Amino acid sequence: MNKEEQVMMSLRELFNKMAWLNKLKMEDSLKGYKPSEVHYIECIGKNVDSNVTKLAKSLYMTRGAISKMTKKLIEKNIVESYQKADNKKEIYFRLTEKGHEIYKLHENLHKEFQERDKVVFEQVTDEQFESMLSFIEKYSKHLDSEIKKLGIDTKLE
Repeated sequence: MNKEEQVMMSLRELFNKMAWLNKLKMEDSLKGYKPSEVHYIECIGKNVDSNVTKLAKSLYMTRGAISKMTKKLIEKNIVESYQKADNKKEIYFRLTEKGHEIYKLHENLHKEFQERDKVVFEQVTDEQFESMLSFIEKYSKHLDSEIKKLGIDTKLE
C-alpha cells in the first residue's frame, strides 16, 4: 500500500470512528430527528437569509430535496419562511424557537466532542496544523474542480 492509499484509508477510518462514536450521543440527545434534518437545522442556524439555492449548495443536496425537507420542518414548527420587504420574490428560512433549541443542543454536543478530543489537539504543533490544513485545502480545491467538471457549482454566493 502506498502513502496515498494509507492516507485515504486512515482518513476514512478516522471519520468512521468519529461518526460512530458521536452518533451514539447524537441519536440519544436528538431523538426523533434524522441526521439530515439536524444538518439542515445547523446550516440555517449558521447562515442568515438561507434560501433553497444556498441550502442546496451548502448541504450538497438537490433543490427538490431541500424543498421537501423545508416543508417537513415547517410542519414540525422547527423552521419558518419569510420574505424581505425589499424583495418579495425570494423566500428565506430561519429557525423557530424550537429550531433554535435543537440547534443549540447540537452545538453543545459538538463542543462536548471537541472537549473530549482536545487532548490530541493540544499535542499538535502549529507547523503540523499548517501542514494538515494545507493538504486539506489542496485536496478540497481538487475536489471542487472535479465537481465543476460535472457542471455543478458548489460555491455559495
